[in-house]
Amino acid sequence: MLIPHDTRIALDTVVDLVNTAPEGGRGEALGDVPSLYAFVEGHKISGVGELDAHDLRAVRAVRGRFAEVFAAPEARTAAGLINQLVAAAGTTPQLTDHDGYDWHVHYFAPGASVADHLAADCGMALAFILVAGERERLRRCEAPDCGRAFVDLSRNRSRRYCDSRTCGNRLHVAAYRARRREAAG
Repeated sequence: MLIPHDTRIALDTVVDLVNTAPEGGRGEALGDVPSLYAFVEGHKISGVGELDAHDLRAVRAVRGRFAEVFAAPEARTAAGLINQLVAAAGTTPQLTDHDGYDWHVHYFAPGASVADHLAADCGMALAFILVAGERERLRRCEAPDCGRAFVDLSRNRSRRYCDSRTCGNRLHVAAYRARRREAAG
């Protein structure tokens, strides 16, 4: 599946945003305005000015809607959620080249809030996945104690864990040890 650079960045951003939610024993990663600033800076989200508590509440609300997209039972439900997010953000597609990146599309309106910026750009990236008929690539980690969101970009859509080095490896080692105990016992 060929994904343009800006779409890939937006997909990574939406996954990271959804994974900031307090779930599975993890605390709230967007607990205050400084943590929102850190998220914005860490993801190089352009055109963001001063942030305040209103922005934090709005980004958390958008995050919740994106989590619903990952949990959607089928493409039609996901499409409806994405349509709502993108429409509410006042999507205004425009070509731009900035910060060393070649031409790409920004979907947020100039001067948009950070929540609208995320809703527009990340919503359109998720729309790209749905239009390509690849909704099943939007997944949650199958590790029982994890549940983090991820986009499965493997060739055969076989990825089961958010990170094979942590969740996947931990479960494989546990299964191996269980087999060894059973064989010895």
